[in-house]
Amino acid sequence: MTALPAPSVALDDQLCFALYAASRAVTARYRPMLDAIGLTYPQYLVMQLLWETDKQTVGQLGNRLALDSGTLSPLLKRLTAAGLVSRHRRVEDERSVSIALTEAGRALQEKAFAISAEMIEAIGFDTGEFDDLKSRLRLLTERVSGTSEV
Repeated sequence: MTALPAPSVALDDQLCFALYAASRAVTARYRPMLDAIGLTYPQYLVMQLLWETDKQTVGQLGNRLALDSGTLSPLLKRLTAAGLVSRHRRVEDERSVSIALTEAGRALQEKAFAISAEMIEAIGFDTGEFDDLKSRLRLLTERVSGTSEV
C-alpha cells in the first residue's frame, strides 16, 4: 500500500500553495509577452483553442476552458472589439453563438508560437519531464474535481 503524506498546516507542506505559486510565476512570465500582442492570459487561451480548431461555439470554448458564459462572454466581446474574432448566431441553432478567427486573429498565431517557444525554454524541462508534469496535473485536476476527463 502506498503511504500518503501526513496532514499538515505548514504552508511549505501544502500542494495547493506550490500550485498557486507556480501558477502565479508562469502567468507573470507570460504577461509581458502577451501585453506585446495585446492579449490577456484568458484571451490567449481562447485564441489557442481557435487556432487549434476554428469556428467553435461559446459553449465548446467554455467547456474546454472550464469557464461559464458569464466569464467568457465579456472576454469574447473584447476579442471581437479588437478585431481578432467574429461572433455569429448559428443558422442551425440560433440560441448558439459561433466564434471564428478573423484574418488578424489568424495572423497572431505566429507570434503566439514564439511565446510558446520562449516559455518552453524558460521552463527548461526535457520532453519527458514536460509531458509527465502535464499528465500529472491533468490527473490531479480529474481527481480533485471528480471528473474522468478534463
